[in-house]
Amino acid sequence: MSQDLHSDIERLVLSEEEIATIVCDMGAKITHDYAGKKLTLVAVLKGATPFMADLMRKIDLPLSIDFMEVSSYGSGTTSSGVVRILKDLNTNIEGKDIVLVEDLLDTGNTLAYLKKILTKRNPASLEIATFLNKEVPNRAKDVQPKYIGADAPNEFLVGYGFDYDELYRNLPYVGILKKSCYE
Repeated sequence: MSQDLHSDIERLVLSEEEIATIVCDMGAKITHDYAGKKLTLVAVLKGATPFMADLMRKIDLPLSIDFMEVSSYGSGTTSSGVVRILKDLNTNIEGKDIVLVEDLLDTGNTLAYLKKILTKRNPASLEIATFLNKEVPNRAKDVQPKYIGADAPNEFLVGYGFDYDELYRNLPYVGILKKSCYE
């Protein structure tokens, strides 16, 4: 890793402008779908934070937000497959319409686990909004997001909340991290 985070990027995947368009479009769809409902957005920390902040400003409805923090990566570049809840919700979601906001859907293991946990809490509905969708082999079958921002290459992505070892989240775009930074 260099002092200039931008020089660690192999190539750009999504620009700031493309991200803004994706978020605006998804916000409009959610606004339409949840008119008149008790909407709660639940972000998966930490990666989904920039996406959640932008998305909630594009939803033209009364809504509440909450956060969960889970871990399945540690400091590596691939999922360990073991999901641990580090921070649970602060609010009761029973009877509420929940949109689980995630930065990236790849294996689906984290979202499958969260979906199972949250469904037991009796929300009125539970849907998934993912900023990026990465097609990978053996994805969890019961994870079907209602809202998908864009498809992503099967590469190691950083920026706009995506990190490597807690770095690069603050980049305003999504890029592919040079392998020399993590190998």
